[in-house]
Amino acid sequence: MRRPTARGRTTRRRVVRGAALGLASVALLAGCTTAGTRDGTAAGASGGAAPASPAPEAPRPEAPRPEPSGRTPDGTLLVADFGADTVTFVDPDAGPVDSVEVGEAPYGLVVGEDGRAWVATAEGVAVVDTHRRERLDLVPYETAGLGPVTGGEYRGGGMGIALAPDGRHVYVGVNVPSGNGTLETIDTGTREVTATTAVGRRPFDVDVSRDGREVYATGHDSFDVTVVDTRTQDTRRIEVAPYGTEGGLGSWLKPHYAVVRPSDGRLLLPFEGERLVVLDPETGRSAVERMTADTHQHGVTATPDGTLLVVGTGPIDPSEDAGPSLTVRTKDGQERVIPLDGPHEDVAVSADGRTAYVTGGFTRDGYWNGISVVDLATGDTRRLPAGERPLGVAVLRSP
Repeated sequence: MRRPTARGRTTRRRVVRGAALGLASVALLAGCTTAGTRDGTAAGASGGAAPASPAPEAPRPEAPRPEPSGRTPDGTLLVADFGADTVTFVDPDAGPVDSVEVGEAPYGLVVGEDGRAWVATAEGVAVVDTHRRERLDLVPYETAGLGPVTGGEYRGGGMGIALAPDGRHVYVGVNVPSGNGTLETIDTGTREVTATTAVGRRPFDVDVSRDGREVYATGHDSFDVTVVDTRTQDTRRIEVAPYGTEGGLGSWLKPHYAVVRPSDGRLLLPFEGERLVVLDPETGRSAVERMTADTHQHGVTATPDGTLLVVGTGPIDPSEDAGPSLTVRTKDGQERVIPLDGPHEDVAVSADGRTAYVTGGFTRDGYWNGISVVDLATGDTRRLPAGERPLGVAVLRSP
């Protein structure tokens, strides 16, 4: 059978989405799907996707749980447990070794060269000493209108988070359930918010330019990237919508995560395993390159040599789209698609660039409590248990 064109698949997705809009409110369709309950069941209609089959849980070996004395070993994984109020430390060979309470529904996280992790939760940004494995502080948000502290995909509070190259500031995208979000700037020395800047709706991801002069907030529900000057807080909005913006809040075809390309500072934003938007934040112009995974895509990272890793979360329409995967794309655009078992959300890579760690937490239905460990040379995969609905992930390493 002839493979449907991108335009044909887009039309059918919108028909499915239109039917879902007749059954659910716009508020419930503000993201990729409705929020799930903490046991992984759906809380409502899924915005057009067929319900995901429950993925098998990772095996749970008896992992050692050492006392947090001395330095946490390099290569340990730190994951944000979106289904709990913790971050979990994971030995990439043995599984979880410890966890630390950080705040309700942690989403993104980033780790500095000093070994401190900054975790975006519903309550504020938690500061974690990853060597002693303890929370040092919780920096409250200054953004108004966040509503009650709660969990779920649409909760108010921090989402994407990034650290300045010099380590002096942390930038967190804050979701405001009733409208556009903000970017809060935190001084890492004083642990205080020093600026609050308006950005797009539901800032899924935050990235920083190579020189630290600009921050890029990806607005999931506003089809845009907001460029923020870190010295003046001036902003520029750039629309990123390779499929157009038809459907608004109910559309599936929105930007999710981005990464700054090491070679030239351009932003790379994958869409649907079909299109990669290459955005020049200086001019606002973009080009679109072909991708091959043919699946809904979320998390993305890049290695120093320019290899792009993109998480395929699974199909919007199982009759047309491919399943979960990890795309490995070289800097010259050659792709290898590694199938994964069950939905996934975000990805990090080992210091030597040989292994990818893909979290199974997922912002849509059907998440599972673990990480897929992927050998990038062979494509072999194995599963590790890892906290409760893990989303953000980082690899601890010495400077």
